[in-house]
Amino acid sequence: MKPPHPRTRHHLPKRTVSIIGTGSYVPERILTNAELEKSVDTSDQWIVTRTGIKERRIAEKDEHTSDLAAKAALAAIENAGIDANEIDLILVATVTPDMFFPSTACFVQSKIGAKKAACFDVSAACSGFLYALEIAQQFITSHTYNTILVIGADKLSSIVDWKDRNTCVLFGDGAGAAILRHRGGGHGVIATHMGSNGDLSDILYIPGGGCRFPIAADNLDQRLNAIKMNGKETYKQAVNAMLNAANTVLEESGLNYDDLACIIPHQANLRIIEAIADRMEVPLERFMVNLDRFGNTSAAAVAIALDEAHRTGRMKVGDYVLLVVFGGGLTWASSVIQW
Repeated sequence: MKPPHPRTRHHLPKRTVSIIGTGSYVPERILTNAELEKSVDTSDQWIVTRTGIKERRIAEKDEHTSDLAAKAALAAIENAGIDANEIDLILVATVTPDMFFPSTACFVQSKIGAKKAACFDVSAACSGFLYALEIAQQFITSHTYNTILVIGADKLSSIVDWKDRNTCVLFGDGAGAAILRHRGGGHGVIATHMGSNGDLSDILYIPGGGCRFPIAADNLDQRLNAIKMNGKETYKQAVNAMLNAANTVLEESGLNYDDLACIIPHQANLRIIEAIADRMEVPLERFMVNLDRFGNTSAAAVAIALDEAHRTGRMKVGDYVLLVVFGGGLTWASSVIQW
């Protein structure tokens, strides 16, 4: 058998992968708790006490996930100081694609002019951005691609049951993006951990819309195409999964919590974040929290928080940052990054 050509990817050294730019976008419309009081049996005090959420952003009817994603992408491209034509791959993590196919990533490609990029979507619910981040890292370290755009974007207002007070108060719309590339002299993504438990898929899911339960005239009143959640079980699983994921990735990185400049958790519920902080024995001040303004934006949540942390100076070059998330599937993920 003829040996591989010495210049093939098989013989090239692995590369480090850094985030060289971030961006985010949220719709202009703000939906406050006071407004929700008028449509469902709830109150501002009830929502804030149980979730920490005060308001969320809601996209317009003609503003789709790809629109949110494209605006976040353009912000990240500008922040990275690159041209869209330098992007080799676009990954969009979402559970609210514009349509089943083509992928939302293909629509983003067209909207930002990244004509040379391959495109596909990633479905891992709220964990999607970190799943996509790890996929991107593998493509770059293996020399398959040089520059990758990773986006977390969701229009959850389109899949919320606005008559269910237990879920409609939680979610919002938005998108966050990051540009990944090898950067000489920088460690970038140190380690990533991902996990899933399909046995618990029925505590947070959307039953209808797929081939199992297609939406038809005879089931419209069942709201099968809206989010269903067992809140108490989701809370318990989220705390345990995120804490375990954080501990695992820190051990793989050879770091401890004292080494971290900032912890960016999934922005689902302030009580979850407080419980994690307590078990980590880390002051809440070291956590990046913005869910009070945006609610839970699924795959976009940690990406939006990462961009805000970057732009507000929460970390400087050389700092270690921990990202940790949890979502339906069940799925969870964590990543340690040297900024």
